[in-house]
Amino acid sequence: MARVSFTNNLQRHLSCPTVDVGGDTVRTVLDGVFAANPKLRSYLLDDQGRLRKHVKVFVNDCVVADTAGLSDRVGEADEVFVFQALSGG
Repeated sequence: MARVSFTNNLQRHLSCPTVDVGGDTVRTVLDGVFAANPKLRSYLLDDQGRLRKHVKVFVNDCVVADTAGLSDRVGEADEVFVFQALSGG
């Protein structure tokens, strides 16, 4: 199972502990996370199911290329990191 972790910034807004989830793409892994934590979906995805512009997902050290379909491959030993960008001044 892939290990999915979230930034502390995102965890301040919504409980999202690190979890181990099965799946072979970013989409299926995130769907597994959303099954246990449905409120998280609207923080990460827009109404079309694409990553929001302020969200970045990495599989190990590589940023996810397919932000619309989330078809990037995920292996059982991979780590998925979800980042919410910070802005302001």
